[in-house]
Amino acid sequence: MGAQVRVYRRRIKSVQSTKKITRAMELIAASRIVKAQAAVNAAQPYARQITRVISALASQSTIEHPLLQEKPSGGRAAVLVVSSDRGLAGGYNANALKTAASLEALLKTEGKEPVVYLVGRKAVGYYRFRGRDVEQSWTGFSEQPKYSDAKEVADALIAAFLAPFGEGGVDELHVVHTEYVSALTQRPVANRILPLVVEESDAPPPEGALPLYEFEPSPEALLDALLPRYVQTRVYAALLESAASESASRRRAMKAATDNADELIKSLTRAANSARQADITQEISEIVGGAAALSG
Repeated sequence: MGAQVRVYRRRIKSVQSTKKITRAMELIAASRIVKAQAAVNAAQPYARQITRVISALASQSTIEHPLLQEKPSGGRAAVLVVSSDRGLAGGYNANALKTAASLEALLKTEGKEPVVYLVGRKAVGYYRFRGRDVEQSWTGFSEQPKYSDAKEVADALIAAFLAPFGEGGVDELHVVHTEYVSALTQRPVANRILPLVVEESDAPPPEGALPLYEFEPSPEALLDALLPRYVQTRVYAALLESAASESASRRRAMKAATDNADELIKSLTRAANSARQADITQEISEIVGGAAALSG
């Protein structure tokens, strides 16, 4: 029985060490959620305003810009999948990759060829392990993305969209990322960012009437400058929301791991105490039996 008690104590010590690690990761993720959520809130006003400007320009002008034109059916569709560089984040990566797989299947049913772009080592490893083709990938900034990172990704997508079909160009741009709803809720979404969808409606805009603009020097020059910035803003917003979602998912996963470690420590402690008590009882029984034999 003494050997069994030592085994229980070694396991308790190992679980306690693991608990310290998961607790530290939980606290780090919790601190990063606040910063990531602040970054998302800071970027939202600019994203809303540039969307209103683009909507006003598209609705008040009759120009045909390459980023606004709907391509013929068929062809290629770029899919940007945003994942994390590190694991231990629960179902964060699995849900995003599952949504990307559903989008790719939908595009194939429409006669379009998905062209995959990846952000994060987890998505890169997932596609590489399955031997699937990837057009381009970026890693190293999933938890703390900068605007320069989003610009690099967006510029590659815009270049692919503007390239001729015969040179590997794409007809659509889609982004798959995890939307940050709250610290407890994050959901994977797939959005099309190019070409822009311009809908005619008599209903007033939800955020009020669109402003009227006088174009100087021309609407074409203005759209040439704003539309790439619009794509960069959408990609940056997706990276920020994914970063906040990653930290929230990791905090929740590490909290669950810490709670499980507490329960396992309690269970092992009870088992060790029971084994120690059985060992003591056996020793007492042996002493009593020996004393009885001597007295007899």
